[in-house]
Amino acid sequence: MACKKVGTTLGRALWQNGSRTPPLSRSSKIINFSTSRELKSGEKKCKDQSCESNCRSASMPLPAACSSTPAAQRHQVGGKKGPEEPLTVSGRSYSSTAPKADHRTYLWARYNEMKRLVHDLIPPSVCNLLNSSTIYANNEVSLAEVDIYGFDYDYTLALYSDALNTMIYNTARDFLIEHFKYPEGIRKYDYIPNFAARGLHYDIQKGLLMKIDAFHYIQLGTVYRGLNPVPDEEVLRLYGGTHHVPLQQVSGFYGKGPKVKQFMDIFSIPEMTLLAVANDFFISNDIEYDPEHLYKDVSEAIGMVHIKGYMYKWIMQDLEKYILGRDETYAVLHRLVSHGKKLFLITNSPFSFVDKGMRYMVGKDWRDFFDVVIVQADKPHFFNDCVKPFRRLDGNGDLQWDKINSLDKGQIYKQGNLYDFLRLTGWRGSSVLYFGDHLYSDLADLMLRHGWRTGAIVPELDLETKVVNTEQYAQSLTWLQALTGLLERMQMHRDSQSREVLQDWLKEREELRLRTKNLFNPQFGSIFRTCHNPTYFSRRLCRFSDVYMASISCLLNYDLSYTFYPRRTPLQHEAPLWMDQLCTGCMKTPFLEEMAHIR
Repeated sequence: MACKKVGTTLGRALWQNGSRTPPLSRSSKIINFSTSRELKSGEKKCKDQSCESNCRSASMPLPAACSSTPAAQRHQVGGKKGPEEPLTVSGRSYSSTAPKADHRTYLWARYNEMKRLVHDLIPPSVCNLLNSSTIYANNEVSLAEVDIYGFDYDYTLALYSDALNTMIYNTARDFLIEHFKYPEGIRKYDYIPNFAARGLHYDIQKGLLMKIDAFHYIQLGTVYRGLNPVPDEEVLRLYGGTHHVPLQQVSGFYGKGPKVKQFMDIFSIPEMTLLAVANDFFISNDIEYDPEHLYKDVSEAIGMVHIKGYMYKWIMQDLEKYILGRDETYAVLHRLVSHGKKLFLITNSPFSFVDKGMRYMVGKDWRDFFDVVIVQADKPHFFNDCVKPFRRLDGNGDLQWDKINSLDKGQIYKQGNLYDFLRLTGWRGSSVLYFGDHLYSDLADLMLRHGWRTGAIVPELDLETKVVNTEQYAQSLTWLQALTGLLERMQMHRDSQSREVLQDWLKEREELRLRTKNLFNPQFGSIFRTCHNPTYFSRRLCRFSDVYMASISCLLNYDLSYTFYPRRTPLQHEAPLWMDQLCTGCMKTPFLEEMAHIR
């Protein structure tokens, strides 16, 4: 509630303090944000005394309607009009009786006034309210309508420690040197835990790792060749004078176009790091190489870690070291079954590996929780073709030859396809909710082709919410938004003094953007945003998941008849009139009154 109250106070204060003029027109229904006013010529006091008290309580100058500022220094809005001089703003003109003023002084006064608002009305830790155990909704979902819960295994039922990424990187690096005969010097590069982030794109031909937003624009400052950032000017030169990546290069449905690959799962983080260090080795030693060959060889080296079973062996040999959240996984499954829900598992991992992990997390009778268990499913092909039939495995994991006419509880099945799965189970539509970590392989087809409900597992939410909850982030982001609003409104001033001030503001805005980015990841920032736009990853997350959360343990915080409602975030042409949108940083246009004059 504290956050909402402060947001409301800030919103009202910013609205009333806008342009020091009352709005041209307002609905009488919006009584919380404005008061109907009728001004007579020369009138200096508001008929509604609450206006003056609100302004004084915010410790800020009064708006025009209740200010003692002479009428000659305000825009004339009612009564008889005095002599006017036309002003032209953004292609429109209106009149003002205000005398010419020192624009630099005026702009800095507005700047300081806004900074005081942000400082005074956002007390420390006011928005330390985000909980990493929250389930976030992209679409309205009622758990009361969900009877069947499905799960992926890796990074869904089983979460892994960072030690696994180090092992994958080290083994793939050694494969690159020993199997593909890459220079021995690459071995000196150790794994860099916090270098890469999920959702990045890799330009295969140019050897560049980068973050792209939802509109296919590269976020400048997040382009890396090897371990070093590429200057913005060079990025523009490499992409023909723009930082836009054409649709046809990234339009592959599963994240890979002909020239650009998107890394969408957590297992890909070691691969991105190995690509970066291999590029860095060749560049640092001035060795000519083909980036396309490097990409292909690194991909195969990473694949060998999985195909040859190294990863499975490491985890099975030290379950306690690599698997996280074992108690929570058991609690979730037990709770769902005790409420009469049906469960199924569809994973690409082999049975021996899944069985060992599930026995560790859930117990030797783990299969009693599931109505259907499918291993080595070969997703995403499992979801989008009907070529492979189901095969049954015996208790030792050996393939059986019998024809599959039903999917029975207690049995283990291999491969198969979703069409046979739907035919044999009858589980369809919004009564099914499936959880997975890979937006493409796990969720995309289920949402777009089959109408299942989908839940994305995003472990990065733990870190991201911790950052968002810090006072430094709240203050920086709120001031960034307020400063952006000032730039938007004050850009009408185009004299030389004003341009100097605006350039100073633009410079500060870039510094604020860099500061907030570095709070998440110094190289690439948040996986969800590129400055103000959503990332390409965010766009896919919203498109392919109904809900998303840090882990399936978040389900323990909700009743199984709970309904998740997505926030009604205002569109660009809508005003944030509902309470949950007036929180810190949500006011895109703090000077709404002034905007009414120029739009």
